[in-house]
Amino acid sequence: MTMETGLREAATGGVAPRSRSTVQRIADLRGATRELARLRPRPRLERLSGLHNPWGHAAARTDAWRFLDLCEDPGIVDRVQSAIGPDIVLWDSELHLEAASYQRFVDEGREGRYWPVMPLAGAVVLVAPEQVQPLTCIELDRVVSGLPSLDPGEPLYVIRYMPATSHFLRDARAPANWIAMEEQPLINHAVRPLWLVRGEDRAGNDFVTGFSLLVPRWAGIQPKEH
Repeated sequence: MTMETGLREAATGGVAPRSRSTVQRIADLRGATRELARLRPRPRLERLSGLHNPWGHAAARTDAWRFLDLCEDPGIVDRVQSAIGPDIVLWDSELHLEAASYQRFVDEGREGRYWPVMPLAGAVVLVAPEQVQPLTCIELDRVVSGLPSLDPGEPLYVIRYMPATSHFLRDARAPANWIAMEEQPLINHAVRPLWLVRGEDRAGNDFVTGFSLLVPRWAGIQPKEH
């Protein structure tokens, strides 16, 4: 797997960062989404959740760094800032291999249902790499009425941001996390890593969980109890 570094060459030192536009980043994503759409059998939606997370299970299927690079794109974050303010946390993303799948997801009232965010607020960015106008940013409470016209058969990458004035709930017993694990058994938002992509954290969020994986131990070697 090649780590997306934003450099002209491999990261061996002495190389200047390469400036890339939002359009270029979306174009880079097109090949990755096409490859995922060609997989047979097609992965379940839960397997394409957290696609930007290099430490998540989806990283085994694609270059997660490429998706993370897009999620942190200044042009996209500018749009999010216009919607929810200057302090922004990236907390989730997922790829719908067909946009019609996301339309059903929204129609069923599921967008926002699983957000472990208090108070509940945020923005959803929709990236349709195959479309002429590939980018839309919508405030969470306007998603139902604000979806753009989408080609139902084309991939749609959904990125979720929350304001850093809200608190991300790590407790698995929190209602949003509990419901998410009941309805999407392969997803556990409580242990997802967070990225502060702009501004400051103003709600005491945990930016450690999800990055510090437990070191495996041989089951037969256990410390003695005293």
